[in-house]
Amino acid sequence: MVPMAKVVSFGAINYDINLFVERFPKIGEEVPVKRITRIPGGKGANVAVAAARLMDPGEVAFIGGLGDDQIAEMQKKVLEGEGVDISGIITVRGVESGQAYIVIDSKGENFINTLFGANHEIKPEDVEEVKRLALIRQAKVLAVVDPPLPVVLKVVELGKKFGAITIWDPGIHCVKGYESLKDILKFVDILLMNAVEVENLTGASEPEEVKKRLSPINKNLKVIKKMGAEGSQLIDPRDEQSIIIRGIPLQKYGFKVVNTVGCGDAFHGVLAASLAQGYSLIESLQRANLAGAFKATRSETRGSPNKKELEEFHKKVKG
Repeated sequence: MVPMAKVVSFGAINYDINLFVERFPKIGEEVPVKRITRIPGGKGANVAVAAARLMDPGEVAFIGGLGDDQIAEMQKKVLEGEGVDISGIITVRGVESGQAYIVIDSKGENFINTLFGANHEIKPEDVEEVKRLALIRQAKVLAVVDPPLPVVLKVVELGKKFGAITIWDPGIHCVKGYESLKDILKFVDILLMNAVEVENLTGASEPEEVKKRLSPINKNLKVIKKMGAEGSQLIDPRDEQSIIIRGIPLQKYGFKVVNTVGCGDAFHGVLAASLAQGYSLIESLQRANLAGAFKATRSETRGSPNKKELEEFHKKVKG
């Protein structure tokens, strides 16, 4: 089958064990678990699913590593059921598939412990295998999350070569600083981070200073700062003023925050899907904001909306 993916997501795929508690324990303290769920997760796969729910089957592909275990087979079936092209998945022999143990309190806050497993075993040459290269060549958007840094570099290089829009969420790598990541940043179109990550990466929080530090590396690099319930901020080196996309006051519209795990992944996936579908960057950010807010009202990690749910949610909150 000839690849037809418009969005390709790169990153981790994990099996999530979610423990719901009233509050987090202190060190040495035991607290009861109110409820437990076991569901597919991982940031790269979550982004792929969030994008796929807004697109036709096969228009989103996922590239990442899985072990040769039962978890891997289950993960593949779930992704296929969501309409994700799994032809780019890398099977790592003799290694466990990734797993995450997530504790969520009554306010929807969380902390996560992760066994990366096969996620950290993929290599740059894996990305250049014929099937995966074909997926990348046809893609309109590459949504890069958390593969190993050498893989990130290879992907963004290929994205630039083939003319795709590249979105990178550097996550924990922000603490390395922008100088250490400049070889990657020079190929990236959109950098997606939360407020803490922006400061960790650049040493600055004000938009003008962020632009001043990143522009010498990549004069076209746009920064999107995720601000949770407050929305998002677009820092574009070509614009004098940054643009704020306001968040959704969920309580005002009768919604309750249930679980914030996966909100950023929903944001990323819907941003990528919207850009691939031809929406402007501002329109795509508005849709991404809606998707992140919608996800916060759902307990499941992959609680991102499908097309109908996004449209209905928008009607309820656009007043």
